[in-house]
Amino acid sequence: MNRINQLFETKKNGILSVYFTAGYPKLGDTIKILKALQEKGIDLVEVGIPFSDPMADGPVIQESSTVALRNGMSLRLLFEQLKDIREEVHIPIILMGYLNPIMQFGFGDFCKKCAEVGVDGMIIPDLPFADYMSNYKGISDLYDLKTIMLITPETSEERVRLIDENTDGFIYMVSSAATTGAQKSFNEQKQAYFRRINDMKLRNPRLVGFGISNKETFKTAMAYSSGAIIGSKFIQLLSTEPDSNTAIDRLLQIRY
Repeated sequence: MNRINQLFETKKNGILSVYFTAGYPKLGDTIKILKALQEKGIDLVEVGIPFSDPMADGPVIQESSTVALRNGMSLRLLFEQLKDIREEVHIPIILMGYLNPIMQFGFGDFCKKCAEVGVDGMIIPDLPFADYMSNYKGISDLYDLKTIMLITPETSEERVRLIDENTDGFIYMVSSAATTGAQKSFNEQKQAYFRRINDMKLRNPRLVGFGISNKETFKTAMAYSSGAIIGSKFIQLLSTEPDSNTAIDRLLQIRY
């Protein structure tokens, strides 16, 4: 069974997923950060593929992409770094990136390489759902690679149900239609969106992402889904704390 499915089979709520950009802060940090996240009890990790035009990301993650590219990170190098990761890291790993670098690598080759190194899923924010269904689903399914789709407050009920019926793993519930970045709280409008999706009784579990950076937003996300995804806050901590272990310890303070 795919590790993502295993996670949600054994843990129904309280899941914490953390995003970081491969090759940030330093080119060789990817494996070190993955190991540290596992050791600290993080349930799921999203490794960002740096890209020069990350349209869905806020300034913090955009800057981390710029630094990672400047450091020399590429998709080919990332796969090289991950080649032995399953000897030590056993939690689910998702690659998150934009379609352009994946298509340059070759979508079929990308999926094959993910399977070879032990990547469990992918998130491609700019991959249209219709294109996924017609051109890519068969390839990703062949390698048991879960394609995680994003929904927002603007996503229609019809589209949400289509995504739920045709994907597997979990649904990434974006807290707002804006880019990634920290928020102090989720207002009533956003909580109404969370409740609306909850009431649909979807087949797939959901994780809430975008804007989770403190105890209040973390608690709200946990109340309306199986867990939370934190990205910008962790990237900020990686840039200010002396090492990744300290950054993770600071991050985990939002749980309590």
